[in-house]
This record gives sequence, C-alpha cells and structure tokens, in this order.
Amino acid sequence: MSQKADFSQCRSFSFPVQIYYEDTDFSGVVYHANFIKYFERAREQVIGADTLKQLWHQQGLGFAVYRCDMLCHDGVEFAEVVEVRTRFIIESKYRTLWQQEIWRPGGQKAAVSAYIEMVCMNQNRQLSPMTPRMLASLEALQLSV
Repeated sequence: MSQKADFSQCRSFSFPVQIYYEDTDFSGVVYHANFIKYFERAREQVIGADTLKQLWHQQGLGFAVYRCDMLCHDGVEFAEVVEVRTRFIIESKYRTLWQQEIWRPGGQKAAVSAYIEMVCMNQNRQLSPMTPRMLASLEALQLSV
C-alpha cells in the first residue's frame, strides 16, 4: 500500500461518532482498537449496509482489511463527538485504498489518521475481482458531490 496515493481529488465523506465511556481505557482516552471500529462503521456508511449485504448473499463477495496503518496523534476522550472523514481510491478490480481520519470539531489537525487497504474476497476467502456493477457503484461514489 502506498501512503503517497493522491486522495486530493476524492470526495470526502463524514461520519459522526459519539465517544462513550465503554470506548475508553482506564484514563478516559479511547482505546486504540476502537478507532478501527469507527473507521469500519464509516466505510460501511459510504458503501451502504444493504449493498454490502446484497453483495455477500447474491454474489458471494465481501471486503476484508488487508493492511491498516494507523497513527494516533492525539488522545480522544470520553464524551467527545468526533468526525470520521473518509476518502477512497479504487486501486484495481481487487483492491481499494482508504484514507480515514478522526477530527474534533474545529480541530486544526486529525487526532487519528489511517490508511486502510481493502481487498475483495469470495466466500472461500480467496481474492476475487469486484463485479463490474460494484466497481461502477464505487466509481460513482468517488465522483459524486
């Protein structure tokens, strides 16, 4: 995965997340693994739960995280409401690359940033190409404003 990928021309999606006490560690700061959950929820919002469910049940295809590079720049605390900003690039018919960041309202920089590489797999857990329809849907999402 190349972190030098250019996401500047990609549409940005926004997903709000309320930080609950259960999300935090003993110090009241979000436990790092929970950021991966927030990123997953945001990606699901971009593609759509119904689309993902239909893809799995009708086409036998789904997405899996192949690689995740995450940097925690600043702690996010209990009771905050943050925004997950998401952009993605279709790298091939097998792979998408996602740039995701967690921002505080009015923040000057991301509190957490990640580059996540997703691959398309079949129900036998083998790499499989996305359907032309899925590729077209993702391309449309990239371009829509």
